[in-house]
Amino acid sequence: MKIVEITENKKEYLDLLLLADEQEDMIDRYLDRGTMYVLDDNGVKCECVITDEGNGILEIKNIATMPENQGKGYAKTLIEFLVKEYREQFSILQVGTGDSPLTIPFYEKCGFVRSHSIPNFFTDNYDHPIIECGVQLADMVYLQRPL
Repeated sequence: MKIVEITENKKEYLDLLLLADEQEDMIDRYLDRGTMYVLDDNGVKCECVITDEGNGILEIKNIATMPENQGKGYAKTLIEFLVKEYREQFSILQVGTGDSPLTIPFYEKCGFVRSHSIPNFFTDNYDHPIIECGVQLADMVYLQRPL
């Protein structure tokens, strides 16, 4: 298993990116300024994109695992890699997500705690309803963990 930084042709991974952020123009807002990593374990299994948000905050903008490989610890491995790789440069690792029973418990298991939220983020910024577990997402929930 290896984790590789992707510096060119990031859109090659668009199918994977769209699993975590299902509107391409929203991905375009952070993809070029972000640092992208893929986890390769006999093929790409997982990706993440991180950005420097200033004030010591490193943000996970996108993290996704191929559906057939979910639940195998790949995303958690990528998060632990980020913690080790960036703890000297940043003080907080942050992620924004919908208030979903699919994602919040995962991040909490990875050591994140709820920080704040942005009301109506999904309804204001996406051109279609974002539905998870039969519920339309509205607010962006931010979770943080110290590095």
